[in-house]
Amino acid sequence: MDSHHSREPLPKIALAALGVVFGDIGTSPLYALRACLMAGGETTPGPDAILGVLSLIFWTIALTVSLKYVLIVLRNDNKGEGGVLALMALLTQHRSELPINAIIVMGVAGTALFFGDGALTPAVTVLSAVEGLELASPAFTEWVVPVTILILLALFAMQKHGTGKIGVVFGPIMLLWFVTLGAMGLWNIGTNASVLQAVNPMFAVSFVLGHGAVSLAVIAGAFLAVTGGEALYADLGHFGRRPIQLAWVSVVWPGLVLCYFGQGALLLEHPEALRNPFYLMAPQLVLVPLVILAACASVIASQAVISGVFSIAQQAQQLGFLPRMQTTQTSESAVGQVYLPVVNAVLCAAAIGIVLTFRSSEALANAYGIAVSSTMVIETLLLVVLLRARQAEAAARPESAPGAPAPAGWMLSLLVPLALIDLLFFVANAEKIPAGGWFPLAFGGLVMMVMFTWQNGRKIVTQQLHRQESPVPSFLAELERNPPVRVPGTAVFPTSQTEGIPRTLLRNLRFNGVLHATTIIVSVTTARVPKVSQGKRITVIPIMPGLWRVNTNVGFMEKGSIPDLLRDAERLGLTVETDRATYYLGREQIQAENPRGMAKWRKRLFLAMARNAEFAGASFQLPPDRIVEMGGYINI
Repeated sequence: MDSHHSREPLPKIALAALGVVFGDIGTSPLYALRACLMAGGETTPGPDAILGVLSLIFWTIALTVSLKYVLIVLRNDNKGEGGVLALMALLTQHRSELPINAIIVMGVAGTALFFGDGALTPAVTVLSAVEGLELASPAFTEWVVPVTILILLALFAMQKHGTGKIGVVFGPIMLLWFVTLGAMGLWNIGTNASVLQAVNPMFAVSFVLGHGAVSLAVIAGAFLAVTGGEALYADLGHFGRRPIQLAWVSVVWPGLVLCYFGQGALLLEHPEALRNPFYLMAPQLVLVPLVILAACASVIASQAVISGVFSIAQQAQQLGFLPRMQTTQTSESAVGQVYLPVVNAVLCAAAIGIVLTFRSSEALANAYGIAVSSTMVIETLLLVVLLRARQAEAAARPESAPGAPAPAGWMLSLLVPLALIDLLFFVANAEKIPAGGWFPLAFGGLVMMVMFTWQNGRKIVTQQLHRQESPVPSFLAELERNPPVRVPGTAVFPTSQTEGIPRTLLRNLRFNGVLHATTIIVSVTTARVPKVSQGKRITVIPIMPGLWRVNTNVGFMEKGSIPDLLRDAERLGLTVETDRATYYLGREQIQAENPRGMAKWRKRLFLAMARNAEFAGASFQLPPDRIVEMGGYINI
């Protein structure tokens, strides 16, 4: 559903989506065909090898992107949001065959691997584009890495402007890029139209069967043609399903296919062009402008994954897997367009470190495929489980006609064989682990450890704080025995609990001996949906005269502004002057002296993250001059 996205005309949104979503997969022609043929041991490939690899690439794109992602995966959004965490949250709302813990582990693993993809993609795409300078003049060879780093710095510096504004600039450039791909491809296809035979899948089958054990390396090379396909789902919240589908069918898919077939036609005529078939398709006269355009396209290619990482990082912190971080909403109309400065800085540092470590796109290709193939496998398996759960729920409904297929049935029948293809790509890319594929797995493992450490540490802290709270009956009985002084004004006590009296209120009462005339206990709970409907957001519960509890629900793509939520609560009978209220927050000093619980090094990591998390007052958008902090101590 696209209802929460901008109401701009569909073609305009599709053009912006072209500039953000498809850059990664759009720059695959720079290296995919060459990598695939070289993986098969071809130095001067013959017609059978060229047609076989082209057929493999063509059907990989058709099945993995057009059929799986564009037709099936994009239809299974979580109220407009995509990505592996949104899918995980959606799946936990259904009774499935997988235990909830297994679903969470898969969701976090997919997220961690996608973060690794967010660091790898800028490095490999920009580096592969800048390497075209070497064809213009060997003197440029020593400048490839420095120029790549400068472009990466400029790319990450642009992120604060938001994907919507970036898309407006990038969209026309990517449109020119895909038109150029198609035009170059058509020009070269005209020299040898026999290349079109590669549409026949038997060429792919014959090539794979004829290369024995080497075929896995060839399949891994063909997979490079669809890296970036996973970003279509991760970036769903930025633009919506229909603009992404329109851009793919009308511009991206035709441009990619023509370019790959054009490279094949060139190689049929000049097998020695394998050293760089993409750039050698173009006349020498336009080589430098083409390198510049490719560099622009490679920068945009990185945007697809970076935007997806921002969306998923926001989901992760709202769902409790990452600490609170400064988050900027970069669009008033599209809730999924966000910018996280900390995540941006980490990705920038990681991408530059990768370039300095690997120093060539050929070396990086080994590291690239395993991250994407792992993410795709996890997404596909989770989606299969979700569709099976939906199918079972539909069959169990009394209104279901006997024997009538569930709405998820046709998608499930297509997705199961596609899941086997994803597993094949994963196995093929697993061979690259010793030659660089270890990096995204190590990076993903590190991120996964951080996410689970934060989740577990937060759970321990919440349990400790809960012990310091008081049940409502005990609190009311104590007030009867020792009535406090009632003072004018409004006091708001945020808490993570939906019942009981929070420790901040108890401390204020104990140390100051007063209770405000209007006292509000407000909890903000994050639901496992992107956005909660107005009717389900707020519950107002009177506890005693002048004392209220307000329980609120927000989606994992919403900020949760307490003043705004309290204004909404006024419609339910709560009388509160939010602009004059005082907000009481807990300031806990956490110590890692308890021998039980997590390992000591994990506790230290949790403490470091807790110290650097965004201040709760800023996260809940509280006015800074109306905040009072109540100190406390917790031993984890």
